[in-house]
Amino acid sequence: MSVIKITPPHLRTKESEGHRAATWLELFYDLAFVVAVAVIAGRLLADVSWSGAASYFGYFALLWWLWASHTYYADRYDTDDLVYRLLAAGQMVAVVVIASALSPEEAGSTQAFAYGYAVSRWLLVVMYWRAYRHVEETRDLVKGYLTGFGTAAVVWSVSALASDDFRIGLWALALVIDLATPWIMRKEQARVPLDVSHLPERFGLFTILVLGESIAAVVMGLSHSEWSVLPTTTAAVGIGVATALWWLYFDNARGSVVRRDASVRRTWRPTAWIYTHLPLAAGLGASGVGIEIAVSEAGHGPMPSPERWLLVGSVVVVFGALALIQLAATPNRASPERQIVFARLLGVPFLLIMGLLSDLEAQWVAGGVLGVCVAELIADMSSPDDPMTVSESEIRSD
Repeated sequence: MSVIKITPPHLRTKESEGHRAATWLELFYDLAFVVAVAVIAGRLLADVSWSGAASYFGYFALLWWLWASHTYYADRYDTDDLVYRLLAAGQMVAVVVIASALSPEEAGSTQAFAYGYAVSRWLLVVMYWRAYRHVEETRDLVKGYLTGFGTAAVVWSVSALASDDFRIGLWALALVIDLATPWIMRKEQARVPLDVSHLPERFGLFTILVLGESIAAVVMGLSHSEWSVLPTTTAAVGIGVATALWWLYFDNARGSVVRRDASVRRTWRPTAWIYTHLPLAAGLGASGVGIEIAVSEAGHGPMPSPERWLLVGSVVVVFGALALIQLAATPNRASPERQIVFARLLGVPFLLIMGLLSDLEAQWVAGGVLGVCVAELIADMSSPDDPMTVSESEIRSD
């Protein structure tokens, strides 16, 4: 058995290091978020309403940011030493507390959620404090992170002690501070670029994580139905939708855009590519809930309006996110790949029409969504160029 030593953080994103893959610790770390995403999806399933959807997207955004901000740190400074492993394990404990606090059962508590979130943010601050001490070349960037993330962590800690009337407002303030911090520090970020292989892989893994909820949703939908043709067929359709969405994302996944070029003033593309993964992941998670409902409701008359709109609306969000991700990754306006952006948007009206058809039964709604996804796949395969053949120099040009 090897001895895990204490190794000071060092900058991992230098181009000379070549390709980097996700570590075993990162994959283990993701397991806590698998549980948390499932709990949030369960909340949405229990309350398919506008308020339920707003709650789902709000909590999902907080959860996603927790995962993403740790991923940014790991992308630059992960040395997988004893201290880092313990800090990451501490964050996993905090995420488990958060997931439990989101439960609609007796364990549900906004105060426990605030405590768990505050602990996770303070542990991230400790990680960056180590980087500030040991990585001199990035101190300007990390100093800004310590100021911004530390301020947000204070607000999160205060929110745990505040009354219910003020707690949600303090959460919103803390999230604004957290999200504003990287934006304010974007010039320093360009001098400390992200890894063009590791970070896109991590975002892809989170996308897989959320898509896994769709597979679980099909199983849960079937568990609430008798074995008959319509629920079983709708379950197969649900798997088809999840497969198509996976296909549409990963066949066009290209992450070179995440590396900011300090010589280029237009820096919206890396920001758009990264942060659009939030609505993408949230939409994929919601679509899984919609699929579960469709499987359960198959053969029982018209699909209720809120449930119908949940399924088609979530896929609309996914298509919009895929279009923006593709736009950010394709700076060349004359590139044939721009066809993919327009193809994603062309699928939206057909989904909205399905949402307006109140007489559609669940199996037909799911089938219609699959039909639109298949049409998108055909459009992709008809594209003259393979997206993966575009060079990194093209990504950096504008």
